[in-house]
Amino acid sequence: MFTGIVETIGTVTRLDQHDTTASGGGGTSLTISNSAAILEDAHLGDSISINGTCLTVTEFSKDEFKVGVSPETLRLTNLGSLKEGSGVNLERAVSATTRMGGHFVQGHVDTIASIVETRPDGNAITFRLQPRDRSVLRYIVKKGYVTLDGASLTITNVDDAEGWWEVMLIAYTQEKVVMARKQQGDDVNVEVDMVGKYVEKSVTAYFEGSAWDGGSMMEKMVQRMVDERLKGR
Repeated sequence: MFTGIVETIGTVTRLDQHDTTASGGGGTSLTISNSAAILEDAHLGDSISINGTCLTVTEFSKDEFKVGVSPETLRLTNLGSLKEGSGVNLERAVSATTRMGGHFVQGHVDTIASIVETRPDGNAITFRLQPRDRSVLRYIVKKGYVTLDGASLTITNVDDAEGWWEVMLIAYTQEKVVMARKQQGDDVNVEVDMVGKYVEKSVTAYFEGSAWDGGSMMEKMVQRMVDERLKGR
């Protein structure tokens, strides 16, 4: 679990394709340097969010660490487009003493979104994004949360019909996340707010029911009304 508050920007210094040791076979291993800020309390097997993707530390030293990336993860995220020298957002998993400055982030990427427009607004930058999988738009609400490349950001505008939403990066945030370096046509990893998913499932179960509860709540209410009506005859 993460908060979406990026701790530092690391640099990809090595990519080993088909590294069976780190990736588990057929994937790629990444070595990321300039990471001393998040490695002071590191252990093998720790989870670290890399551009919003939860990955496991397989090796580490004082300033760099290595993770394995499976073929499935490469297909579903933008990690497959990384090159030597690419910057990546890094965050350690939360601990009992972590301040929840962002929101609950799992590190499970839902889809990739493309930057379709950037425009300055004073010293801030507004990004308009269009997701590859438009079904995630039902979880995107104005003033709600969304995780982009592992950074917790606030949605400033959304258009369900045209299939896009916008976020704004203030000057301070531009210095702290890799998205500020990206341009129109670049991709970002997207994780929607998981609270919305739980609410959707609960509401759906309430009104539509499930196999183990004997039908939907609506059906039960109607049946109760019919039963009471019949008793009154």
